Amino acid sequence: MQIESGVSLKPYNSFGLPAVAHTLVRIASDADVRRVVDHPQLGRAPKFVLGGGSNIVLTRDMPQVVLKVEVTGRALVRETDTAWIVEAGAGENWHEFVAWTLAQGLPGLENMALIPGTVGASPVQNIGAYGIELKDRFESLDAVDLVTGRSVTLASGICAFGYRDSVFKHSLAGRSVITRVRFRLPKPWQPVLGYLELERKMAETGISAPSPQQVFDWVCAIRRAKLPDPAQVGNAGSFFKNPVVTPEQCRDIIGRDPEIVHYPMPDGSVKLAAGWMIDACGWKGKSIGRAGVYEKQALVIVNRGGAIGSEVVTLARAIQESVYGRFGIRLEPEPVVV
Repeated sequence: MQIESGVSLKPYNSFGLPAVAHTLVRIASDADVRRVVDHPQLGRAPKFVLGGGSNIVLTRDMPQVVLKVEVTGRALVRETDTAWIVEAGAGENWHEFVAWTLAQGLPGLENMALIPGTVGASPVQNIGAYGIELKDRFESLDAVDLVTGRSVTLASGICAFGYRDSVFKHSLAGRSVITRVRFRLPKPWQPVLGYLELERKMAETGISAPSPQQVFDWVCAIRRAKLPDPAQVGNAGSFFKNPVVTPEQCRDIIGRDPEIVHYPMPDGSVKLAAGWMIDACGWKGKSIGRAGVYEKQALVIVNRGGAIGSEVVTLARAIQESVYGRFGIRLEPEPVVV
């Protein structure tokens, strides 16, 4: 367990927003979490769990004890007739882990390539892209309770996965530290190609039966074409969730805006494209202070250089009001505002 004081969090959040952690503890194992719980001062203090910092908006310095999760390790832990079970430490970079699985001949995560963040944050957000969500590939995870110091293993049912949601955003928020995550990769592998952008790649290349690596490469190319690299332009990826509405609500909106992009869902509901609605309200490329809407994708808010968290929040709220005024839909942010 490594304890540091007065640590700048600017390098540890993908927006590149300024904030200072009064106390930061680097967590490399379950035992480190237990040491924090048992510590005479740290054990009683409020905690904030920090992974890759790709899903937070920092608006102030952090008086809580910041637990920086840096648990590493990747392995194939079990193979059955129907699946490969793969495990990774919570501190592993998500995209690098996906690339590693393919290099090991273990496909199934390729549609979620290039999503920023760490493996440990993936179940918290129930990350997803291009027809796959984490819950579709989830096996179990290990976590340490921040009150008792006990290690627990949680299966999918307990995690209560929803659209960009899980129990870790509700009853277990701030109460546990995820240390390892295991994934079930189905055998035989079947590509998931239902999204329009992947269908376009098949048409462009003439490849109707792509390999896992080809799907991975296509997803990376698509994301790089429309999303900024956080290493170059500070951002947290998609800032708002795509709202899900009833068929009746969708028909009402289509009656007023026939071109709105929408996707029917298996349960009968309809997912609306938040980026399309933000663009339709004229926000693409606009700024408030030093926070702006990305020119290539209206769903992304960026740090144009030197932005502070309050500027990001002000811009996000202005977008929400604009979209609500036109469509009657209240957009919900994906990142956690701290």
